[in-house]
Amino acid sequence: MSYQSSTPFINVEHDANCLTIEFNRPDALNALRPEMLAEAARLVKQAHSDNSVMVSVLRGAGRAFSAGVDLKVLQGIEPQGGIIGNVFDEPAAQLAAAIRDTGVPVIARAVGACCTGALEVALHCDFIYTTDTTKFGDTHTKFGLRPTWGMSQTLSRAVGQRRARELSFTAKVFTGVQAVDWGIANESFESPEALDNALAATCAQIAANSAEAVAAMKDLYRLAENEDGIRVSLKTETASQYSITDTEKRLSKF
Repeated sequence: MSYQSSTPFINVEHDANCLTIEFNRPDALNALRPEMLAEAARLVKQAHSDNSVMVSVLRGAGRAFSAGVDLKVLQGIEPQGGIIGNVFDEPAAQLAAAIRDTGVPVIARAVGACCTGALEVALHCDFIYTTDTTKFGDTHTKFGLRPTWGMSQTLSRAVGQRRARELSFTAKVFTGVQAVDWGIANESFESPEALDNALAATCAQIAANSAEAVAAMKDLYRLAENEDGIRVSLKTETASQYSITDTEKRLSKF
């Protein structure tokens, strides 16, 4: 099966048993656009039907995984209750569902920056590899926004309610080392090169196992996570409405 991207903002490479999907806006720290989310979702779904793909890696070109949503896309859109609307929410939901539904493990290679929307995407992945100096953060409250891609559900499940509330309420930036300590990332490395060596070894280990058994394990871990509960919660997060009146003012300072 061949893989081609429909947008220059996504690179894709199929090497042996691994599919690499790369956000490709390095000059903008891979700030996310709707078409990037939609195309990544399509490729994850395609890999699900390809027996030669044993693991997928989601990464960013250049020095960052992604700094988050490209706020320039929102120009001319009036946020309602801190929600930026379906222009982003629909493709983000498609990507989250694709990652969760596929039997192929999806690993996020989070280096440089992994903030807000990018962190939400990474948290939907099966695990996260990062570097010690990578900057993580949930900055929704800084810009007068509230999450609709799953942050309130996935972050709290990763770090616990108290830590999640601290990170979201303060919009504080934290490092890859802290991300590992708190349960957000699996492992942190001194350099991207060291990360890539470990990532290659992990992909090889997964590929050496039974693809059907790995898919079964992923499905069973969804039960352990109370998948029905998180899906209902994700819908509730998106559908909930709040009075947040300073979003436009805060976004204008960006």
